[in-house]
Amino acid sequence: MSEQSPRREFSGLPMGRPFGIPVYVSWTWFLVAAFITVMFAPQFREMLPELGTTASYVAAFVFAVLLYVSVLLHELAHSVLAKSYGLPVRRITLYLLGGVSEIEKEPPTPGKEFMVAGAGPALSLGLAGLGALADVYVINSGGIPEVLIRQLWWANLIVGVFNLLPGLPLDGGRMLRAGVWKIAGNPGTGTVIAAWGGRVLAVLLVAGPLAMALSSDQEIDFTTLLWPLVLASFIWMGATQSLRVAKIRARIPQVNARALARRAIPVTAETPLSEALRQAAENRAGALVVVDHDGKPVAIVNEAAVQATPEHRRPWVNVASLAKSIEPAMVLDADLVGEPLIDAMRETPGSEYLLVERGGAIFGVLATADVNRVFTGV
Repeated sequence: MSEQSPRREFSGLPMGRPFGIPVYVSWTWFLVAAFITVMFAPQFREMLPELGTTASYVAAFVFAVLLYVSVLLHELAHSVLAKSYGLPVRRITLYLLGGVSEIEKEPPTPGKEFMVAGAGPALSLGLAGLGALADVYVINSGGIPEVLIRQLWWANLIVGVFNLLPGLPLDGGRMLRAGVWKIAGNPGTGTVIAAWGGRVLAVLLVAGPLAMALSSDQEIDFTTLLWPLVLASFIWMGATQSLRVAKIRARIPQVNARALARRAIPVTAETPLSEALRQAAENRAGALVVVDHDGKPVAIVNEAAVQATPEHRRPWVNVASLAKSIEPAMVLDADLVGEPLIDAMRETPGSEYLLVERGGAIFGVLATADVNRVFTGV
């Protein structure tokens, strides 16, 4: 099971960098590896009676490892294609329910979105096809290799088909999103429809087995519902997160540098904070920019540092001690709006940015806190 995901601080154990993409294994993988080993060992012993107890558990563990190698190849298919489209890939993490490719930017077109999303299931189905051919035409001697191949190609077939189901956060949901995006011309509409598709899938995963049991007058075995409940919970939470992100992204066009900018006044480095604040109040300004003796901006006074300075100390503290030097990347075009503005701020995180006109004249200061307020209540 795969999805595109935002950054996460904890990655897991590093396992290498195929195609330059860092790969990590989460500690939760060891839980599912143990589960698969315990679950499949009796099946291996049943299919291969000559195996002892220890050998059957070893074979089941090898199956768990090879299964997650298949999952890794699935995720690499997403990530390598994304990189070929110029989309940065932060990492791949293998975890309890499969794998996740952390692609840091959305594909720019619905066609590329569709291709990146479809690459994973296509790889899994390809592995299933190759395994089935090997099972029929190549490996006919029986024994552990044949059983492993058979189990693996069935597992890849299930992974490929399941991920094609039309609901976020599954790959099929991203493909559905791309299709709706293409038709409606709005990626947000595609996200909402695909996310609700995911919620429907989550309900069906649990309701389907329950309905089958009730219709056949069988006693409901709640232990058989455990795995559908886990999958349904994952899909429901992923779909809900996608809806939340869609609401946030709908507000991105409202992020306008000029509209959100605070009027700034220039002050020299030696100016006492109390005097600078008096001048700002007099000019109805919300920001202070430190300039050199030629009037060139060199730093922005940090709002949090000002608020943390007790009022009785402000006459004895100069603004330079509370200012942060202006790096070139902290100077933004005052005409930036929407996604380009968000991208510029993301590339160089900070609390304040200097906004300038095209000719270089100071327009004002953009505070990250003011941008964040656009998204509050979402």
